[in-house]
Amino acid sequence: MSRINRIVLYRLLAAWVVISLLIGVAVSWLGVRKIDRELVTLATAEMKKFAMANSALSQQPAAVRSVLDLSASQAIREHFIVGEFQDRDRRKLATAINPLHAAMTPEVERQAAGSPLDRETHFRKFSADGQSWLRVRVRLDEAEAAGTRYFEGAFLIDPELLGRLRNDLVATLLVALIAVTLTTLCLYPIILALNRDVVRRSRDLLAGNIELMEVIGSAVAKRDSATSMHNYRVATYAVRLGEALDLGRDQMCDLIAGAFLHDVGKIGISDSILLKPAELDPQESEVMKTHVSLGVDILKKSNWLLKARDVVEYHHERYDGSGYCKGLSGDDIPLLARIFAVVDVFDALTSVRPYKQAHSFAEAISVIERGAGTYFDPRLAKAFCAIAEPLYRETRDVPDAEVELRLQEIIGKYFFAAT
Repeated sequence: MSRINRIVLYRLLAAWVVISLLIGVAVSWLGVRKIDRELVTLATAEMKKFAMANSALSQQPAAVRSVLDLSASQAIREHFIVGEFQDRDRRKLATAINPLHAAMTPEVERQAAGSPLDRETHFRKFSADGQSWLRVRVRLDEAEAAGTRYFEGAFLIDPELLGRLRNDLVATLLVALIAVTLTTLCLYPIILALNRDVVRRSRDLLAGNIELMEVIGSAVAKRDSATSMHNYRVATYAVRLGEALDLGRDQMCDLIAGAFLHDVGKIGISDSILLKPAELDPQESEVMKTHVSLGVDILKKSNWLLKARDVVEYHHERYDGSGYCKGLSGDDIPLLARIFAVVDVFDALTSVRPYKQAHSFAEAISVIERGAGTYFDPRLAKAFCAIAEPLYRETRDVPDAEVELRLQEIIGKYFFAAT
């Protein structure tokens, strides 16, 4: 499975988890509310049915107390565990307790809703004695009157009914989760199909940027040394040293870009100085140093090429602070620039230039070792010297086309890993 496919899969799984949780919570909340409504509706219907059956008797003043006591007793016997009639001032008109559940009376009283006396039905659900209960207050009279009465009671929820309602909730929840899962499974191939074209275009754009980087670097190298192989060699050296230091992928990409574009500012240096077959005089040296600032200015024209900036701007800094253009020293010099400084000098020493012949491998390594701590970061110089000989043979004893091909494989490994 490709990296992009894994990313799509992981993100879809994350979305599935989040959506499933949200839907699960929403369905559960709505389901519990539905269960409560159904239980309250059932309790209220039973209470009102009872009130209507006893309304005629309860209107007879002489018999009101005995009627209410009898009615309350009938209510708890048939439907409620604890029940009481109240007037609009919350005064108890009659109270009855089911003797089978007398032990529950304190808990029921503690759970008294304390709700307002209005036209609405108020309830509170609670658990006690291993069972589910519902305390409900309902208004028994439709019209406002001085004798308006309320009935409040504790209703024992039928476990079978509650189990059926909960099973319905679980079934609804499972259906919702299955729907989310199936939708996610259907979306995966669709997103991959839509993403292929985006990935292809992204790779084409990246390949174009890399090609532009190589072309610019090669153009500068040909002005300076009549060959673009310097860029391919120093890029190879830099990558191998970076791998020895366990650099991350992003750092490796920036290092490769810097290797190709490190001298891009030399485009602005005249041939009389750039190609002079002798050492430069002090004035010419100062002009040559401006290729650093020229290079940075050129990179500003492209956000993508700016990844090479650390190498372009700081690869002439020296570890002891005697370099240019900023005069940085030690770890203040960006790591990629310190890495590149070592490999750039090594390749310059072992290459033919208009003003000099190539040094031998042993001579070049000796220069690197002597420069550790002054010109170069001693840790990086030591790390490069440890891998230099097989690396030198790898780039010098094979055709230039082979060096270029190997570097293209390295570029693909790091730049195209994300796609």
